[in-house]
Amino acid sequence: MSRARNAAKTRAQRRRRRKSGETGESVSPPGGVRLDVILCLALAAITIALYLPAIGHAFLVFDDSDYVTANLHIHQGLSWSTVKWAFTATTAANWHPLTWLSHAFDYQIFAMHAAGHHLDSVLLHALNAVLLFLLLRWMTGRRGPSLLVAALFALHPINVESVAWVAERKNLLSTLFFLLAIAAYVRYALKPDWRRYLLMAALFAAGLMAKPMVITLPFVLLLLDYWPLGRVAIRHSPFALRQRDSHSLSGEKRTANGEKRFLWLLIEKIPLLALSAASAWITLKVQRSGYAVRTLAQFPLPVRIENALTSYVLYLWKTVWPAQLALYPHAAIAPPPRQWISSALVLGAITVLVIRFRRQGYLPVGWFWFLGTLVPVIGLVQVGQGAMADRYAYLPLLGIFIMIAFGLDDLAEGYHLAPAWRVIPVACALAALGCVTYRQTGYWANDYELWAHTLSVAENPFAHDAMGSALLDPRMEIIAEDDDGHNRLNAARQHFERALELRRQLAPQNPAAYLPDVATTLNNLGNLDRLENRPQDARQAYEEALNIQRQLVEQGLQPFPPDEAVTLNNLGRLEKDNDQMEPAEEHFGQALEIYRRMAQRDPDTYLPKVAETLNNLAFVDRQQQRMEEARAHYEEALQIRRELATLDADAYRPALATTLNDLGVLDASQNRIENARRNYAEALQLYRQLAQHDPQAYTPYLAATLNNLAMLDESQERWQESRAYFEEDLNLFRKLYQDDPRRYRGDVARVEASLAELEKKSSSQ
Repeated sequence: MSRARNAAKTRAQRRRRRKSGETGESVSPPGGVRLDVILCLALAAITIALYLPAIGHAFLVFDDSDYVTANLHIHQGLSWSTVKWAFTATTAANWHPLTWLSHAFDYQIFAMHAAGHHLDSVLLHALNAVLLFLLLRWMTGRRGPSLLVAALFALHPINVESVAWVAERKNLLSTLFFLLAIAAYVRYALKPDWRRYLLMAALFAAGLMAKPMVITLPFVLLLLDYWPLGRVAIRHSPFALRQRDSHSLSGEKRTANGEKRFLWLLIEKIPLLALSAASAWITLKVQRSGYAVRTLAQFPLPVRIENALTSYVLYLWKTVWPAQLALYPHAAIAPPPRQWISSALVLGAITVLVIRFRRQGYLPVGWFWFLGTLVPVIGLVQVGQGAMADRYAYLPLLGIFIMIAFGLDDLAEGYHLAPAWRVIPVACALAALGCVTYRQTGYWANDYELWAHTLSVAENPFAHDAMGSALLDPRMEIIAEDDDGHNRLNAARQHFERALELRRQLAPQNPAAYLPDVATTLNNLGNLDRLENRPQDARQAYEEALNIQRQLVEQGLQPFPPDEAVTLNNLGRLEKDNDQMEPAEEHFGQALEIYRRMAQRDPDTYLPKVAETLNNLAFVDRQQQRMEEARAHYEEALQIRRELATLDADAYRPALATTLNDLGVLDASQNRIENARRNYAEALQLYRQLAQHDPQAYTPYLAATLNNLAMLDESQERWQESRAYFEEDLNLFRKLYQDDPRRYRGDVARVEASLAELEKKSSSQ
């Protein structure tokens, strides 16, 4: 009986400690460290194994191009110039230098092999899970619930978006520094010292330089002061921690005088709040300069508040029932009143309950962690087009996981459940989450799979537009098609037309939000029409898009200027292809003016557009016999493309070769023979290099340059050199003819005729 009474007494003491937020154990029991190491290794191994399929995924066009595949500075690796750029760049409407350096480090090791970039993301997620377990284990002394929190974090499918999407490296990296900053804060709380505080502040600053979402760290530290650190002592506060005869993290007894006053805890956070404020100011400035922040005309304040209330509850629902996880474009209109009112009632009811049971410290801490850390991304300041996003829950849901894990542990303790009844249900739930995560990871294999899944979850015009673009990407091997690719083009047209139909329906409800998207879809349809040689349909689509964009400017609705430049360039190309040089010149000129203005803000993104437009304008000038204007435009384009090629030769060799070839044609027409030969020769060298890596794409360009050189030498009666170029040219076209007879039959005949004419001329000399 005495043994039973002692056991009951021990359980009662443990429950009291847990209610009051004490650790209950400050020193690991014998073998505890070894067990923790084993659990860490198992947690990391399971996480890595679960996400292993992501390592075989491709880069996405969606944002990965900005962060890796089309970013010239990242392609330089960890050079000093990249470091300088990272700390000054506003690319992708963000300031996050450590994220850029992380991608540059990956590129230096793995180049364009996506597997390495994905592997590092998976390893970072596993590291975050292990660190989370160790941190909670240290703060609370409770191994079981700490492990469950980390396992939920590691295996929950809502985190797939953060792990399987290379562009979301910033989420993983910022969370790593966030957790490390909390660990440094715990050391400081045990023994306050300015050096420990400085380390914690430095880790917080690093987190902000990875992703500014972690600006809520000072708020989270105040919550941790309440539980489990037990540093709050306010007599009448609803969060007061009344501990008597309790133990601190170090195992020493605390006295009333040793407890920190809440005012001091606030003062203690002021330097961190200053860092948060500076980060928020920089972020808003950068996002506004990149036109990422949506205006109140596009997303009115009531719509933002109502969407925020609804999103909070949707995050909770997807935590409990993680189905239909996808990308969620903002409707830009208010949700039904019953939806946001019921959401507000749910949030209010949960808040009342956690305050009522505040002595279970993990309940208010977990709940307000969730509410507070979501504030920067809940849409009150609307950035981008998302109503909510799975990636935004990566850090906030730690609060909900803490509530679940520690709550279940206390319930099990209260009902004296045997270990099997505790472990088996949890293991089954984690296994189910793991299965869903494995399946969800597959949806991020490429753009086509991503948007197909998004459309299967809920039809929306943004996903239709993106799916149409994915179908037009020649790198996507996705559907069976006939010899002409008609199935693929028809499928893309269906998606574009459906996107346009949906956006036209929505535009009257919110013109500021939807009319720019209508113009975008019209541009996509125009491009498809031009690809299918339907010039009248293409012109109609482009002109309607341009009218919409200019109407938005007149109404002061702050459209995105490069969208108008895209439409102007599209119209110019269409007119150039149809020998309508005067309107093409006008439209290219207007596009060039916009791109020059944008290049002053963001040269990395818009200088290539400036060069492309200059090249198009030079061609139009040459066709109109305005040779000096053409030369000035070609030479400026050549200078820009040479500079770009020094940053990333692989990305900009094709564009550089195009300008060299075009300038060679201009030189030849003006009888500047040596200049023409020099430009053709350099273009030829570049095309030889490109054709070695991608024969299908660049062999036709190589053949065309050989033809230009052959004709130039023929005009100078350099018969032997001309013959060599023509013969190489003919061999290339014959190889191309074998793969596509219909397309290259005329080229073979033309070069054969040129060779025959050359022989006739040379023999008559």
